[in-house]
Amino acid sequence: MTKRTSVTTSAAGFAALGLDPRLLDALTALGYEEPTPIQQASIPPLRDGRDVLAMAATGTGKTAAFALPLLHLIDPALPPKQRLRALVLVPTRELAMQVAEAVHRYGKTLGASALPIYGGASMEQQISRLKRGVDVVVATPGRALDHIRRKTLALTGVRMVVLDEADEMLDMGFSEDLEAILSALPAERQTALFSATLPARITAIANSHLTNPVAVQIERPAVAPGETAKVRQVAYIVARAHKMAALARILDVEAPESAIVFCRTRTEVDQLTETLTARGYRAEALHGGLSQDQRDRVMKRFRAKGSDLLIATDVAARGLDVKHVTHVVNFDVPWESESYVHRIGRTGRAGREGVAITLAEPREHRLLRNIEAATRQKIDIGTVPTAADLRSRQMEQLRDQVVKTLAENELDRYHAIIEQLAEEHDVMDIAAAALRLAARRADGDVEHEDIPSIMPRATERSGAAPRPARQARREFAGKVGGAVAKLYIGAGRKLKIRPGDIVGAIAGEANIPISHIGAVQIGDRHSIVEVPEDKANFIIARLSASTIKGKKVRVRRDQA
Repeated sequence: MTKRTSVTTSAAGFAALGLDPRLLDALTALGYEEPTPIQQASIPPLRDGRDVLAMAATGTGKTAAFALPLLHLIDPALPPKQRLRALVLVPTRELAMQVAEAVHRYGKTLGASALPIYGGASMEQQISRLKRGVDVVVATPGRALDHIRRKTLALTGVRMVVLDEADEMLDMGFSEDLEAILSALPAERQTALFSATLPARITAIANSHLTNPVAVQIERPAVAPGETAKVRQVAYIVARAHKMAALARILDVEAPESAIVFCRTRTEVDQLTETLTARGYRAEALHGGLSQDQRDRVMKRFRAKGSDLLIATDVAARGLDVKHVTHVVNFDVPWESESYVHRIGRTGRAGREGVAITLAEPREHRLLRNIEAATRQKIDIGTVPTAADLRSRQMEQLRDQVVKTLAENELDRYHAIIEQLAEEHDVMDIAAAALRLAARRADGDVEHEDIPSIMPRATERSGAAPRPARQARREFAGKVGGAVAKLYIGAGRKLKIRPGDIVGAIAGEANIPISHIGAVQIGDRHSIVEVPEDKANFIIARLSASTIKGKKVRVRRDQA
């Protein structure tokens, strides 16, 4: 659903879908303008009373696609036991809360009420609220079934049931619960099933519980040529023994404002959280082994920016919507491309640019290619930042801190010390010594080492070990069949340039195979790349006539 500053025409796009004028007023007040493809395809048949089977990923606007039609069924004037008109089933507590909040926002002008019910919360409070009467219940399957068996969730008035993220509910083991709930609902009802994928188990549920459904399939839109994707995607090929060190180095250099790190297992989540906490990060674990109270506290701190990193499993993080996430990290490559899409969808929200980082072992390079083919988006292959890169980044951060401190203009009490020292020492040396002390305090004066990373051409040889730089240069010269030239490119870290950006520009603009592009070194304001000598002038001409990450840059032979 698209938000824009001007809302003068906001109702028009949705009015064509046959929505209640009061809902159109609510959408106008919320600043919504045009319906998304999933809303355009799903709302009309649901308004007409048809069943819908929809395949749509997270972030396509599917909540409004079913919430707006079901609000037409409510009647707040009915007695409490007959008032419930719609039941929405979701996989997690977080998603239950989000969907209930959305229903409340959209239906405010109708006087609609929505109640999220889930495990881990007070059963008595939920029972009390249900007795008073609600229009829409948004529930996790287990807690919904508990209420049905206690006869505290009256289903006789339900006219629509929605299964949201049905594939996730099945993956979490809710198959029998779903069957029991669907069987307990009135036979005369609408059923809407929304899922990111349509495996055989979903098809079986649709065949059993949906009547002549309208099939809707919404593909995630590909990035149009010339447009910059909201999420920068980069992968680092590293041996498993170096993954933890590589992750820490990448986080140190990227310095994310807020990041989610995805792991496959609970054990991995706990180990990673402990390690990163020991390195000074405010890291929190989130997985199915935590109690609901623990989950709530973790998410409260993360939403309030009381923690930097959320280390999570896929299921535990399902349904999270935290808009300030700047980075998503896959500590392992997801086996399914759908999981990858769900994960990276946690960043790049609300118009911000996000970063998706994947750590892949040599044997997982094939999985990256499969994800690229499925998503039709390029994943750049980067090299793990060197110790020099880290030191440079630390100096940048230190400089920024000094500038901020100077701007605060609260330095008077230090002037006397500086004046005393200046009688025997150069002022530049005094400042340098102060910076060294600050850097040592921040980093412990640790001597960092380079972490081996493996470029794709090495992984294609079944994960060959990383080679020393000198040997790699000799092999590169041998591969391209002649001399090697170094090119100077006038863009570096200050413009957020990464090795993948340089390699991608040369390969795309000059049609040079990636295997014919050598080492890439990224500095603060420039980069150096090795290319075949006989292609150097051609590459310079093509890059000079194009852009890198949307910026014109100076390109010439390196004169060092």
